[in-house]
Amino acid sequence: MDWLERPLAAFDLETTGTDPEEDRIVTASVALVGADMEPEANDWLVDPGIEIPEGATRIHKITTEMAREEGRAAPEAVAEITALLAGYLNEDYPIVAFNARYDLTMLDREARRHGVEPLVELVGGPMGLIVLDPLILDKQVDPYRPGKRKLTDLCQHYGVELDQAHASNADALAAARLAWRLGSENAELGDADLPTLHESQIEWARAQAEGLQKFFDEKGLDEKVETEWPLVMSVA
Repeated sequence: MDWLERPLAAFDLETTGTDPEEDRIVTASVALVGADMEPEANDWLVDPGIEIPEGATRIHKITTEMAREEGRAAPEAVAEITALLAGYLNEDYPIVAFNARYDLTMLDREARRHGVEPLVELVGGPMGLIVLDPLILDKQVDPYRPGKRKLTDLCQHYGVELDQAHASNADALAAARLAWRLGSENAELGDADLPTLHESQIEWARAQAEGLQKFFDEKGLDEKVETEWPLVMSVA
């Protein structure tokens, strides 16, 4: 079945920072959308167990006090998120996540931190992860377009609705809409079967990262660009 006609498991996290090895989940959303179905939305507010920096709060509006008073315990929330995503993958519904490398690696490290079986193990290894990443797809089909490529930028470029940026539920739905728009407008993407498209994204992500690394090296910048996608397997 064409992936444009099947349900998509939209996934997004908001966190305490940008380092999956050190930072923690604050909010999470998983929504099954598409295929002319009513969205099945699941949202979590999580107590990360550490202080939420002011800079992160300015982005997602969740304070340490809010998370402590209203949030779920992190081990319980991480177990639920991981199990739900694994169930969808086992039903052949792909995960859609913007910059999936970050969100899936963050979820993986949180699972290992709290003694939860990681998603990659629940689905039988890396081959069980079938992911669509609008960031990788957009860079592949339109590599020379100038300008930024954050979620808000891509939504504006493709005319995709984004109700409230940096709210995990809104970002998750926007990622799914972007993936569908990209697939419907590009036969290379829309006509591909999911396993093939997933494998292609692994290669595209690596090439894109290597190109960015070359740019940084030529500029003399001390930046390390990760090439693994959709999950950084090595655990620091």
